Amino acid sequence: MNKKIRIAIVGLGFGAEFIPIYLKHPNAEMYAICQRNKSKMDEIGDTYGIEKRYTVYSELLKDPNIDAVHINTPIPNHAEQSIAALKAGKHVACTVPMATTVEECRQIVELVKETGLTYMMMETVVYAREFLYMKELYENGELGKIQFLKASHQQDMDGWPNYWPGLPPMHYATHCVGPILALTRDEAEYVSCFGSGRIREELIKEYDSPFAVETAHIKFRNSDLSAQVHRSLFDVARQYRESFEVYGSKKSVEWPLIEGKPLVVHTAKKPEPEIPEEVESPDFAKLLPEEIQPFTTHGVYDTDDNTHLSFTQGAGHGGSHPHLVHEFLMALVGNHQPYPNAVQSANITCVGILAHDSAMKGGEIIRLPEFTIKEN
Repeated sequence: MNKKIRIAIVGLGFGAEFIPIYLKHPNAEMYAICQRNKSKMDEIGDTYGIEKRYTVYSELLKDPNIDAVHINTPIPNHAEQSIAALKAGKHVACTVPMATTVEECRQIVELVKETGLTYMMMETVVYAREFLYMKELYENGELGKIQFLKASHQQDMDGWPNYWPGLPPMHYATHCVGPILALTRDEAEYVSCFGSGRIREELIKEYDSPFAVETAHIKFRNSDLSAQVHRSLFDVARQYRESFEVYGSKKSVEWPLIEGKPLVVHTAKKPEPEIPEEVESPDFAKLLPEEIQPFTTHGVYDTDDNTHLSFTQGAGHGGSHPHLVHEFLMALVGNHQPYPNAVQSANITCVGILAHDSAMKGGEIIRLPEFTIKEN
């Protein structure tokens, strides 16, 4: 496949991490960048030799040479910009979450269906090396029957700007909902969530959301499986942790309690002291074109001073960035659906939105809307 997709990256904070990956991918042309701050945009454009530059997103969408946009802007802009891009005839890759309301998710799913364009939510965890390791064990039958899944995302967001203060924990839940659905490629059918604790009054008033921690149980559709996820953003003493754990009949894999430690693999029927084993997750650069394999083990910048905080706190996002780029491009050149596509992204995102609604209603069971379920 020699086809090249002309890419425009929108938002150059975290988004700049992806520029060199697109530059080196054999099926991409890193065509344009967009940021409101012209001086910062020009600095990045000059560094990477990108000539097409836009400070106004609507002007970028008028450029007929752009095939696809990769959106890396603040959360409140995701749905609006994805919808505008799809209406302009562009394929969309968008950082998480897909949207902030169920209705916005619906609009994106319907637009993709109407236009035939491709949408992919760029969820880092489902392409991190730890997840890919567990996926390999699962596909090889080493885990046996999956019995339960669990995930968490805990982070101290004090001091983050704009819309972050007081954000309901489950409104940014894709890092823990994504992997529990992605491993078996299942869909959530309904969710029940409880809130716990209370954040500071000045934070509560921002979203009328009081909870320090939100814990959701998710029932899978057409499956005997359920999963549990929990999130915290403020006033909880915890090191940054994005964890994903899977419990199987033959083997289970647990995330370390301390960042940087090995995974723990438990093997059934061994003598009790031998059941657990610490395992360093292998890298999965082998799944990628040679040109972008180095990006699984380091960021794109030469100095730590330039690395975006989300990348630093997320421990490099598990080497996921080149995998995300490759998945999106292969969907476009191969004319197949990426993971997660629009419907799957909506299912993952709506779990979090509806989980918070459930918490505010004392744990009421809320079903996922039909548009988040793939057609049989």
